[in-house]
Amino acid sequence: MLTLYHAPRSRSFRILWLLEELGVPYDTEMVSIRRRDGSGHIAPDYIDIHPHGKVPALVHDGVPVFETPAIALYLTDLYPEAGLGPVVGDPQRGPYLTWLSYSTGVFEPAMTERAFKTPHQDGTMGWGSADEVEQVLTRVLQSRPFFLGEHFSAVDIVLGGSLQFMMQVKVIPENPVFSAYAERLAARPAMHRALQRDGDIGES
Repeated sequence: MLTLYHAPRSRSFRILWLLEELGVPYDTEMVSIRRRDGSGHIAPDYIDIHPHGKVPALVHDGVPVFETPAIALYLTDLYPEAGLGPVVGDPQRGPYLTWLSYSTGVFEPAMTERAFKTPHQDGTMGWGSADEVEQVLTRVLQSRPFFLGEHFSAVDIVLGGSLQFMMQVKVIPENPVFSAYAERLAARPAMHRALQRDGDIGES
């Protein structure tokens, strides 16, 4: 059994969306997390699942997995028939792993710097500046409908979902390339199911 540890309106939405895309049975466990406004708390027993008390975390048959790219890779390898992640031996496997890692290793740190007006230190940080990252993503999405080409994948949930969020909160200004990409993501029925479920969980 799959159990997603989730907090409404948080980073774990992307895994909720992925599970809906996969169409597999899963349970959700609502957890409290520390919010920027000081609200929320971490339950002591949740530390056994995620050592920092963050979301998402996934437990599969008693084994915990945390960090969004790791969970996405785990799930798409577990359900290869869904076609949301290239398998080992597929030429797209390398780009798939690269963009999954890019989402939290490059994109999020760069955008966090911009959001908090932290000066970027070239040659010191392990990621590019926000301007550089924005240019890279614009160039990639200008040439193809999705990150891996013609076909939607979990990268479009993990990295694409983050890009959508950064546009919504105005950390990234809209441009025609990003707007068209966001429209393609918004057309996914599974995203709407995940949004509905996220809202239902938040109200329960």
